[in-house]
Amino acid sequence: MKPIPQTSSLDSTLALLREGYAFISNRCDELGTDIFQSRLMLRSVVCMRGEQAARLFYDANDVTRVGSMPWTALRLLQDKDSVQQLDGPAHLRRKAMFIDITMDDAAVASLVERFRQHWLAHFGRRDGDYDLREAANLILTKASADWMGIPLRWRDDDVKLARQLGQIIDCTGWPGPAAWLALASRRRIERWLITIVTALRDGSLEVPQGCALRQIGLDHRDADGERLSAEVAAVELLNLLRPIAAISRWIVFLALALARNPQWLERFRQGHDDEIEAFIEEVRRLYPFFPFVGARLTRSHDWRGYSLPEGSWLLLDLYGTTHDPRLFPSPMNFSAERKLTWRERDFRFIPHGGGRPEASHRCPGEKITVEIMTETVKVLCGPPPFRIMPASAEIPLSAIPASPVPAIRVAPCSSA
Repeated sequence: MKPIPQTSSLDSTLALLREGYAFISNRCDELGTDIFQSRLMLRSVVCMRGEQAARLFYDANDVTRVGSMPWTALRLLQDKDSVQQLDGPAHLRRKAMFIDITMDDAAVASLVERFRQHWLAHFGRRDGDYDLREAANLILTKASADWMGIPLRWRDDDVKLARQLGQIIDCTGWPGPAAWLALASRRRIERWLITIVTALRDGSLEVPQGCALRQIGLDHRDADGERLSAEVAAVELLNLLRPIAAISRWIVFLALALARNPQWLERFRQGHDDEIEAFIEEVRRLYPFFPFVGARLTRSHDWRGYSLPEGSWLLLDLYGTTHDPRLFPSPMNFSAERKLTWRERDFRFIPHGGGRPEASHRCPGEKITVEIMTETVKVLCGPPPFRIMPASAEIPLSAIPASPVPAIRVAPCSSA
């Protein structure tokens, strides 16, 4: 077996903080490899990139997500006992519930229509320009809560809820006081969701058949035949609310791509809707969302001549893989002509992971993401169209999660 290349530093945590999304690929390029060993937070880690590495993470039986994330990131993004922290039949059974909720054509269309209606209501209230991420986060929060079946009378303040969801997403990168405040927000949301689930089960709250609240809180049975506890049901409900709100980041990148590529903006204004998805998928490839994903090996594994022992902590470079020139020529150039699609379920185009979501840890939310982004193109391009600014915004890769600086703002052209 070949020795795994190693970084020269005793610990690379500070380098990761400096370089952010580019950290793994920078080391791979320096070492001339797709795999290297380092230390992060004084823990040994094996970092990997590329199509074959993605197959290990999403198409092998030798990996688990348990123990693969810092505890603050775990608590903020998933929490204990969530679907991502399960393996084998238990994971597949819980995952099937999420696939039923998030990939059903009629259900997704219903969510998109709610998104559209809340968008029109939000931007029709007054003139002026808006911070797009803040507006999209609120619109998505309202749309997802409606769609999930959470009655308005059980939502004290959608603006506050949206702010808390945004805080959870913004603070997942690193531990510290901001993360602790975000954890407190998450706990408050979970307690609120527990009261909703309890009311649903004792009959004091009635919701429509088939809505996500009912499916998760009342109807679902795990692989052991048992209903989810109220606490776990709340975790899984939040694991719908939070990722849908996080689409606001994709919306910001989408708007920036339109501003930087005005020829596409004009094409969509002229009605070329059949080209929207290719544009969206190139946005998801090019712009930074998740930097990497973690896993642990449940047994020893030989990978391309390297021996990986049981228990190894692994990081897969999502951003580096979607920017690998061997997979995507001229990867820093925006090119919707690549005609990428999440439907191929390959291990190259992996902004949400690779493989089949029903059989692996690939996120099942891509259909919702793409459809929401499709509707966003339509409403941004009008009529009436929106003015997007500034096209010159930069995206610092050192910040996780990344956002344009300065913030992207939009204004209906009628008010510009």
